[in-house]
Amino acid sequence: MTATPKLVTIFGGSGFVGRYIARRMAKQGWRVRVAVRRPNEAMFVRPYGSVGQVEPILANVRDDASVRAAIAGADAVVNCVGTFDATGKNNFDAVHVDGAGRIARIAKQERVAELVHISALGADVDADSAYSRSKAEGEAAVKEHFKSAMILRPGVIFGPEDEFFNRFAKMAKYFPVIPLVGGNTLFQPVYVDDVAAAAEQGILGQAAGGVYELGGPDTESFADLIARMQKSVRRNRIVIPVPFFFARMKAWGFNLTQKLTLGLFKNTILTPDQVKGLRVDNVVSSGAKSFSTLKITPTAMASVLDEYLYCHRPYGQYTELTESGKNLRT
Repeated sequence: MTATPKLVTIFGGSGFVGRYIARRMAKQGWRVRVAVRRPNEAMFVRPYGSVGQVEPILANVRDDASVRAAIAGADAVVNCVGTFDATGKNNFDAVHVDGAGRIARIAKQERVAELVHISALGADVDADSAYSRSKAEGEAAVKEHFKSAMILRPGVIFGPEDEFFNRFAKMAKYFPVIPLVGGNTLFQPVYVDDVAAAAEQGILGQAAGGVYELGGPDTESFADLIARMQKSVRRNRIVIPVPFFFARMKAWGFNLTQKLTLGLFKNTILTPDQVKGLRVDNVVSSGAKSFSTLKITPTAMASVLDEYLYCHRPYGQYTELTESGKNLRT
């Protein structure tokens, strides 16, 4: 008699990190529930496994009944849900704090064996940034209900679908200058599939619970990361440092425009809270449990960036061929 495959529910499983975790668990032979607000927009996850192995389902982390239905019968649960929206129904408190606590509480009530919670590097109840404070408060809510949970704090995550390097590469593609806030702030970018590998260990019960800070092997300033991106996309745009005071004024202006237009203009450019966050280095703390604890060797940016940023180059996929042709003519 064949044993029934184990089941994992991944809240936010169609998002940037969630889809990589879903793919890994499908390869492990697990059934995967991808719990999202819009299942019709998450159908792309189904081919990650065999027919019926990976299924998007409707779930809302702000509703007990919805969360319970998504968790029912699961052996493990992963919470990848996050937001950069400080206002509206799905704000920091609703998603990062209340939503995280709700998932942990119901997971414990449903006797789920393993819980993995994706937080963020820099989570701190005393942080100036409301985003970072809410992440820390969410971690506390998870620990309150599910003490053995594995909590992952990744730094800035890079990979084909990222909103970091891709965002600035698009700016370099269409604009002659790149305004930069916090150019001296340090970052330790982490590859998305490395984060998924850490989560996989938690789901399989191969790693102890607790907080893990996940950063890649390279620590660079924001300005250096932009320079690295420009080299990868074969651009040489002028980078203009923006003082924090001026950045704060611009951010408030963007927020005011959003209010005055009743949300017709959505401020996805720069918020006052993001300006606060950019004042603080985003690196792994000394002595923290990390990739080394999990025996995972993190991926360097140099080995990945060119694989997905080539589309932003002047000649796209033909850039290297074009460059070789120019060398032949000389």
